[in-house]
Amino acid sequence: MSTARSGVLAAIAAFTLWGILPIFWKLLGFLPPATIVAQRTVWSLLLLLIVLRLRGETGGLFRALKKPATVGWHLLSGILLSLNWTIYVWATLHGHIIESALGYYLNPFFNMLAGALWFGEKHNRVQLAAIALALAGVAIQLPAAGKIPWIALILAGTFATYGVVRKKAPLEALSGLTAETLLLAPIGIGWILLHSPSTSFGQTGLQMGLVVCSGLVTAVPLLCFGFATRKISLTTLGILQFIAPTLQFLVGWLVYHETLTSTRLYSFTLIWLAVGVYAWDAMRKASSSST
Repeated sequence: MSTARSGVLAAIAAFTLWGILPIFWKLLGFLPPATIVAQRTVWSLLLLLIVLRLRGETGGLFRALKKPATVGWHLLSGILLSLNWTIYVWATLHGHIIESALGYYLNPFFNMLAGALWFGEKHNRVQLAAIALALAGVAIQLPAAGKIPWIALILAGTFATYGVVRKKAPLEALSGLTAETLLLAPIGIGWILLHSPSTSFGQTGLQMGLVVCSGLVTAVPLLCFGFATRKISLTTLGILQFIAPTLQFLVGWLVYHETLTSTRLYSFTLIWLAVGVYAWDAMRKASSSST
C-alpha cells in the first residue's frame, strides 16, 4: 500500500470514530467533563505504554524525552489536545453536539490556512472552488446561531493548531501520542485523587468499565490521526476531516434530537457539495497520473 493511501485510510478511520464518539461521552455523563478528560488521559497512557512495550520502543521514547525541545513540542501538543477534549466533552454533555460539529467544519479551513502559511501547500482552482463552497456552507450557520459561536471557534482553533504542532514535533504517531499523555498524566492523576477515586469511576461495574474504555476510544483515533498528519498534506487532511462533523451533526440531530433548522440543512448541503467537488478533483488527478 502506498504511503499516501495508508495516510488517507488512517484519516478516514480517525474521523469516522470521532464522528460517533458523542454517543460514548453521553454514556459517561455521570462524571463531570474535567474528570472524563483526566480518566481518558490516564487510561490512554496505560494502553499506549503497553503497545509501545510490545513494539520494543519504550527505551527510544524515554531517551527522546531527555531532550528539552522534544518535551516542549509534545507538552504543547498535549495541552492543546486536553483543552480541545475538555471543551468538546462539555459541549457534548450540555446539548451542543451540533455546535461542536460546526467547530469541526471550521477546522479544515484552519488546516488549509496553516498548510499554506507554514508548509507551502498550494491550491488549484477546483480546490479553491471546493473551499469556497464549504466556507459558504459554514458561514450560513454563523448568523443563525445568534451569537459568536465560541465553542465552535475554540474547538477549531485548538485542533488545527494541534495538527500543526504534531506535524512539526519530532516523534512519530505512537511515540508522540504516548509522550503527550505521559507529560499530562500527573495532572490527570492529581485531578482524580483530588476528586476521590470512588466518584471518579462511577458507582457500578458498567460505569467503571466505560471509564476504562475511555482510553481505548481516545487512543485509537488519535493514533490514526497522528499517522495521517505525517503521510498526507494538511489540505487533504482538512477535506477528509468533514467526515467527523457530519457524523456528529447526524448524531446530534437523529440520536439526541437537537434542533435542525432549515439554515443548518442548507449549510450541510453546501459543505457536502464542496467535499464532492474536491473528491472529484482528486480522482481526476489520480486518473490522469496513472495513464
